[in-house]
Amino acid sequence: MRADLLGLTADSLAALTNRGLVKRAGKEAAPELRTDDDGTVHGGFPDGVTTAVPTGGLDAARCTCGSAGVCRHVIGVILAYQRLPAEAAPVSVEDVVPVEAAAEPSPPPPPWSPGQVTDDELTARIGARLMAAARRTERTGFTARVRRATAGDPVPQVELATATVRFLVPGDLGFVHTDAVAGSRDDVIALAVWAFRVADALHPGAEEARVDVGGAPGPGAGSGLERALGLAGTVLREGAAHLGQGLDAAIADVRRHLDAAGLRWPLLAVTDLAEQLASYRDRSSHYRPELLASHLAELHARHRAVTRPDATLRSSVLGTAEAAETPLRRARLDGLGCRIRTLGDQRISEVYLAHGDSAMVLVLRRRWDGDDDGAALARRRIAASTLADLATGTVVTESAVRSASRTVRLATGRISKTTVSASRGAWDELPPSLLVTDLAALGRELDALPLRPIRPRVEAELVRVVAVARVVSVTYAPGDQRLDAVIADRAGNTATVRATHTGAAPGRLDSLAAVLAGEEGEPRFVSGVVGRTAGGVVVEPLGLSAGGRVVVPDLRPPGGSGRLAVAEDHRHEPLTAALIDTRGLLAEAAHHGLSHLPPTYDDRLAAAARRLTVLGLHRVARAVTAFAAARADTGDETAERAWVDAYLRLDVALDLH
Repeated sequence: MRADLLGLTADSLAALTNRGLVKRAGKEAAPELRTDDDGTVHGGFPDGVTTAVPTGGLDAARCTCGSAGVCRHVIGVILAYQRLPAEAAPVSVEDVVPVEAAAEPSPPPPPWSPGQVTDDELTARIGARLMAAARRTERTGFTARVRRATAGDPVPQVELATATVRFLVPGDLGFVHTDAVAGSRDDVIALAVWAFRVADALHPGAEEARVDVGGAPGPGAGSGLERALGLAGTVLREGAAHLGQGLDAAIADVRRHLDAAGLRWPLLAVTDLAEQLASYRDRSSHYRPELLASHLAELHARHRAVTRPDATLRSSVLGTAEAAETPLRRARLDGLGCRIRTLGDQRISEVYLAHGDSAMVLVLRRRWDGDDDGAALARRRIAASTLADLATGTVVTESAVRSASRTVRLATGRISKTTVSASRGAWDELPPSLLVTDLAALGRELDALPLRPIRPRVEAELVRVVAVARVVSVTYAPGDQRLDAVIADRAGNTATVRATHTGAAPGRLDSLAAVLAGEEGEPRFVSGVVGRTAGGVVVEPLGLSAGGRVVVPDLRPPGGSGRLAVAEDHRHEPLTAALIDTRGLLAEAAHHGLSHLPPTYDDRLAAAARRLTVLGLHRVARAVTAFAAARADTGDETAERAWVDAYLRLDVALDLH
């Protein structure tokens, strides 16, 4: 019997083709089957169509119906073949096996791992050219998330930056599924096998593991960020308040250099830095000194991480293994909501789409000039659909192209191959890695993440769908124009859904309050960006599932009952308040510039250091004191380094706290 065909489940066949084709094949009349000595399965249908399915995968199948690619007849032959063992061998085990032997069954074979695939088998599957491309990526180094087969999900898979690879049939590379267009990135199959080898060696018992593969940069080799660090030094010395548009040419030069070197994550950090400077010049509310300071410190953190003696893998810190873009094969994307924000005189929409096959969330971003709010933007068109339809619907497309940072665009040349249908908000069908039913487990997941300044800059990395068992309370803080709703899971663990008013989305708070109050049906799920604040889990909402549909607060017009309980004056506990205040003090240095700080600044630094010492944060206090001493006694370069040390300690302490 063909073990490869018997091992294909309905889900596996749907992944290799599509679910509609599998359903149509199941309704076809059963073909007559015969098998050659070489294992090729032939099927003859009543209408005269004949099909042959040799070994080596579905792409090798042949059919006389004339369809391009895998057709329903090929799937029909496989489904009929899978019914053969039960029909052809009705004899029970007791009839052919002695009772004594049946009482002592042989132990099950050890679980199969894709790491057992040899390089010769890989070369035979993808070819020497793509193997050479995979070797180049391995020499640079890359990071992967490995998920072994479990009872709930029997298919082992590897999540890479550019694609997700699933091994549908044990030991057979002919049935490997990737979400990239067939043939465009088959080198990822080799990368996935090598990732499993590392996981088998380092984490043999773990169902899921994050591994670094290849790459051997030595200390002192440089990071490639020297120009970016020079730019960061200029910004820190002069400050956003004293920099004009004359720096734009230098920023453009640094961005070209980082792009040419393939340093994806630092490139995104410099892009965000440039946006903050532009926002300050335009007097935009998007500008925040803490964000500007974080981008400056991040560039230094990434440089240090790859140049220290125990250097971290360059690919995970600098994004060197990230392809700029990867075309996706036929993909189903579930709309999770939308975020509307302002940048200068532009409105930016970010639609969040869950890609179930790869268990990740992609971001579709568009910019429009003008001051339209979310309700008006909801009617704007992206390709052939409105923004609202994409944010609340189910997208099936063959024209999606994914970037290194997991943004997605719909290729205009093939836009006719994209369809959008209304979603019922059945988000419980999403992969477990995206669906949160246990808020305590989510808290542990957030605690285990790498430090934020050196994490991969992946869009929507922390977007999750949280199941809502009940809404505990909904309050409004007038001073901050902020709505806080406490939700609970089935075990009683709680999280805070937190949204802040913005002129770009004036209906955000009203519609969020209405849905959580049950005015549009019982709220089942809330999608949003999850994080930690003062020890609790916080969700910044993007969309909600209620009443059999998806509601996007940012795309709703203002208006509601207005009956919200006013929150009590919220004050941070002393430790958190001290960290936030001191970080804000250091962010002032990035805003005003080290060369332009007011005379009272050093006294405020000293007071902040004393406050941290009293609270027991001695190492953070010493870093702040060292920055004050460097400003007084040494040159700009030493002061810059001391500022980075202090800011990173404060930033990380707040994240961990």
